[in-house]
Amino acid sequence: MDDSEMNGFCTHQKLCRGGLPTSQITKRALASSLKLLLLQKPLNKITINDIAEKCGVSRMTFYYHFKDVYDLVEWTCEEDVARALDGKKTYDTWQAGFLNIFRAVEDNKPFVLSVYRSVGRERVEQYLNPLVHNLILDVVEEKSSGMAISESDKKFIAKFYEYAFIGIMLEWIDNGMKEDAAAIVERTSQLVHGNVIRALNTFRVDKPLHSGGNV
Repeated sequence: MDDSEMNGFCTHQKLCRGGLPTSQITKRALASSLKLLLLQKPLNKITINDIAEKCGVSRMTFYYHFKDVYDLVEWTCEEDVARALDGKKTYDTWQAGFLNIFRAVEDNKPFVLSVYRSVGRERVEQYLNPLVHNLILDVVEEKSSGMAISESDKKFIAKFYEYAFIGIMLEWIDNGMKEDAAAIVERTSQLVHGNVIRALNTFRVDKPLHSGGNV
């Protein structure tokens, strides 16, 4: 077993000692192996055999969890963002959640850039959409508590900010992640200051509340 194979095998063994469900352990180990391989060659040159060998599992094990390499890529993107957002989807913590997404992308820069160049901007946007949408929707749900506002209007408001946030992030990735992520999040916060509540007050059908707050 060479050094790269040992890295994948050790990652799997380390995860196995982490107390996670077996299925989740294996998926994360496969994702880690994919990221290691992306340091060596582009995504379109990586095979299922490559990933399975580096992870120390069989092809059958890979197919038990994923239908192909791109299915693993999609799961890895969603998993990384979901972990970054863990516990950071409230009115008081959305900025930390958004910044954590940037940090997760930075920490996996070779993986993200390889995926971005291989599958394209639109595919990466598809991976991010539901996760960022849930971040914003949770904030909208929290701040609309007690308001008479339709579910479709709340989703529309969340969708509006979702596209803005993802557009900013994709532009940052496209430019090689050179700009400071914290500065981007701070500027985004200043730009949308109070606007979510104002939007909710615009759509609500009962008496508007005073607009205020950080979003």
